[in-house]
Amino acid sequence: MLCRKITSYIEDYLKSDNDKILILEGARQIGKSFSIREVGTRLYPNFVEINFVEDDEGEQLFKNIHKKEDFYLTLGMVAGQQLNTYEDTLVFLDEIQEYPQYLTMLKFLREDRRYHFIASGSLLGVTLNDTTSIPVGSVIVKQMFQLDFEEFLIANGVGSYAIASLRDKFEKKESLSSEQHNKMIDLFRRYLLVGGLPDAVNIYLETQNI
Repeated sequence: MLCRKITSYIEDYLKSDNDKILILEGARQIGKSFSIREVGTRLYPNFVEINFVEDDEGEQLFKNIHKKEDFYLTLGMVAGQQLNTYEDTLVFLDEIQEYPQYLTMLKFLREDRRYHFIASGSLLGVTLNDTTSIPVGSVIVKQMFQLDFEEFLIANGVGSYAIASLRDKFEKKESLSSEQHNKMIDLFRRYLLVGGLPDAVNIYLETQNI
């Protein structure tokens, strides 16, 4: 499993007393859903995931809902056995930009404190600009990106001590040996070629074939 720094942020948020709803924003296929799912299922006995893109391509149960009561009803229809209390239930609204009315609804879902909520969105900035009622005081929007070079190094087996030492040498303006330097340059070139999309990195790790 790839190490993603964002998981620490998500975990700290979910363990905190902050009742604002976190929206993880970023491009598609960078691991937003995976990161939320990994932390959410570990911290909450009851984890419910609703993907609005899949819903729009399927039954469209959530598409035309604009009232929280109708949302709770539909949520109970598809995930009733997984819903319990505010303390032990996390509902993940994935690809929330697909149904923009839910951005407005988040304020009321937060006030109800019926369940914990977390959301993700792609191209969310465009959607927010087109949304007339944004619950600014009820949400936290956190940007997520593809794997950075440090995460790529960890994926390729470079240990935390080595990374900390590299950072220390950089800050002190100390040189690496030529062999160490060449090794890091080789890894950086591979990172530039493979990129930071999780699927691409995983395939590269499995095949070692750029």
